[in-house]
Amino acid sequence: MADFRVRKMLEGWARECPRGVDSREPISPAVLKGLKGAWKEVCTSRMLLPLMEWLWKDEFWFPPGLTWEDMKETEEIRYPQPRHLLLSIPFALLLIGLQFIFERTVAVPLSRKMGLGEKVQKKASPNAVLETFYRRYQKRPKESELNGLAKQCDLQPREVERWFRSRLNQDQPSLTQKFCEVSWRSTFYVTSCIMCLIILHDKSWFWDHRECWTGYPQQPLVPSIAAYYIVQLSFYWSLVINLPFEVNRKDFKELIIHHAATIFLIIYSYCANYLRIGTLVMIIHDASDCFLELAKVFNYLKWRWTCDTLFVVFAISFLFTRLVLFPFKLLYNTYYYSMEHHKPFFGYYFMNALLMVLYLVQLFWCYLVIQKVYKVLAHGTIEKGTRSDSEDSEDDEKETS
Repeated sequence: MADFRVRKMLEGWARECPRGVDSREPISPAVLKGLKGAWKEVCTSRMLLPLMEWLWKDEFWFPPGLTWEDMKETEEIRYPQPRHLLLSIPFALLLIGLQFIFERTVAVPLSRKMGLGEKVQKKASPNAVLETFYRRYQKRPKESELNGLAKQCDLQPREVERWFRSRLNQDQPSLTQKFCEVSWRSTFYVTSCIMCLIILHDKSWFWDHRECWTGYPQQPLVPSIAAYYIVQLSFYWSLVINLPFEVNRKDFKELIIHHAATIFLIIYSYCANYLRIGTLVMIIHDASDCFLELAKVFNYLKWRWTCDTLFVVFAISFLFTRLVLFPFKLLYNTYYYSMEHHKPFFGYYFMNALLMVLYLVQLFWCYLVIQKVYKVLAHGTIEKGTRSDSEDSEDDEKETS
């Protein structure tokens, strides 16, 4: 198509130049613009086509002896097709819209009805020098910078430190915003877990994990599982899109790695028809997250006993699913049971590598959970949820000083 466009553009150029294409007369801007666009399209297509052909090589996705031709849909049987996942993009935008409606019509009125109180933040006094530094770097100054700023403003270093603490607090999201975010996530996780259990409870591989590989990869597509996959992928897309606009988190980098690995796993497992093991991985991860997000909801509402109880349930379920079920059931399944039917191939190594990245992130979070459990045992209550939103509040300063 692009080569045809270039040829047509050259023919048009030749018609515009009576003395032929070799004429020294300047080319009209319209023709020149068209030539540039067509040439760019040619270059792009010539680079992308080999890349796409390489990316969709049969050996990257299926065991030896199987090709994409074997996974073509017929009237009698359907298999997962990569094009199905394109639905996740509009669905992600739909979820963002639903989140907006949920927060405005459910979460905000609920927070008011439950008496969620906002902290009155003391505003920083106007100071042009400190404000310029803050807007440029968006952080607390180092000790050397603190002393320099104190001299410029004729203030004590401690006064400058307090000013930055107050200024940072001004930009912190309100408790209502935090409550709305965790309310939405808890609603999604609870709904997702219930739907997944309804879908999987009568599936043989849910109870016997060896069944995940029976007939692989030519396992017929179950519409309910395809829908669950697309909704899960849409949700993670929405989390990534919303991440820059939501409450700052202490584990931001780990969260990015987790979301990236999860999205890659969902896409790859769908295209390569790892749906059976994929659903087990997702239900294990979502199950404990329900209790975490619910604990955060009640933490913001100051329902201490309910929050503490949910956190204990979360900690037990999280450590059990991440330290026991995930490595000894699912990873063992993907490493060993899968090889009972096929020899190792690229997809085997790639999928297990992504699962290991996910597992390493989970180990980091297990460390945070254990650390929080220790604090709960030492102090008797939960002040902030594990993997929770971070605040640069005055209380944080006292804890770290």
